[in-house]
Amino acid sequence: MDARGVRRAWLGTLVLFLVHGLVVSAWIARIPGVQTSLRLSNAALGLTLLGTAVGSTGAMPVAGALVHRYGSRTICTYSTYLFCLALNGPAWAFNTLTLFASLIVFGAAAGIMNVSMNAQGVLTEKHLGHPTMSRFHAMFSLGAMAGAALGGAVAQARVPLAVHFFAASIVLLLISVLASHLLRGVSTHTPSHTTLFPPIRHVPAVVWALAGIGVCILLSEGAMADWTAVYLRQTFRANLSTAAAGYAVFSAAMAVSRLLGDHVTLRLGSVRTVRYASLVGASGLSCALLAPSSAWAMPGFAAAGVGFSVIVPLVFGSAGRVPGVNSGAGIATVTGLGYIGFLIGPPVIGFVAQLLTLRLALILVVILCLAASSLSGFLGQSGPSEGDWNEPSPVV
Repeated sequence: MDARGVRRAWLGTLVLFLVHGLVVSAWIARIPGVQTSLRLSNAALGLTLLGTAVGSTGAMPVAGALVHRYGSRTICTYSTYLFCLALNGPAWAFNTLTLFASLIVFGAAAGIMNVSMNAQGVLTEKHLGHPTMSRFHAMFSLGAMAGAALGGAVAQARVPLAVHFFAASIVLLLISVLASHLLRGVSTHTPSHTTLFPPIRHVPAVVWALAGIGVCILLSEGAMADWTAVYLRQTFRANLSTAAAGYAVFSAAMAVSRLLGDHVTLRLGSVRTVRYASLVGASGLSCALLAPSSAWAMPGFAAAGVGFSVIVPLVFGSAGRVPGVNSGAGIATVTGLGYIGFLIGPPVIGFVAQLLTLRLALILVVILCLAASSLSGFLGQSGPSEGDWNEPSPVV
């Protein structure tokens, strides 16, 4: 692949990560409006939202098989189109059942796009010759933040849900069509030395280790998303705006750090970056939990965001480079298990908090960060290492 083609593929992948964040946040921003229009109780809403999780986790293994068979470019392109169009589904739901069904489709499209765009990112990174996964994930974070702000403004202006979602889906679909033309896949043939999903007993230890890191960090991210504001509110009696600022600080620090993460990885290597980042995350959250006031807790949440920022991109990238395992299958395994952790994290924290206190429950996140640090050495077993980024690899 020539240098211009690599650059175009990098730009196209970057845009698709941005689109993914914008679609996800467009839906999240209008969840309260959907709840109101369908007159759903909190319990009913919680059950319907499981549709996204069911669709996403169920589709990830399928995504691995599709990438293995047809190549990441093709699956990334069409799953992105489907994801943009699936945004319209919740707008036309008229009861709990139809909302649940529409969210299964939405989640399935999200899961397939997640796996395939990370696989495309790994392949683009190999041809580019240096780390770039962190910047890809930074675009998702920035898209999520921008989409949430725009969605909130649209909701405040009382734009009908169907109009908002239709307009957003069409605009993002057009952007996706343009971006997909920048992607480059030179082969859909899978090399003979790779396997799709080997028998469980033959799955390389590195895959399980990477999945373990993914579970630890994504479970921690889920806990931060759902419990940061509650922690500030309950522990320090913070007002609503201050409580909300805790997660905003965490998210902003994560997004900015992801823009710089590739430079750090290039200097330190993936193993040391994940090891140190996990320790920074553990230290930051520990400071927030030991802080005497909400104001003193904010720097701790920011440090936790800095630490968490680079780990998932590096783990997903490493999962796509495990020798002998197809890129899509490796990413599907690690992302699937990791997002299960993301889903179970908040309820686990809530259960422990009910038995003890929320402050003590969040110590579990600190322990998980330390566990991720201890597993970081396995990233060195997935090529290429930081010393041989320029070694060519086929695009599949």
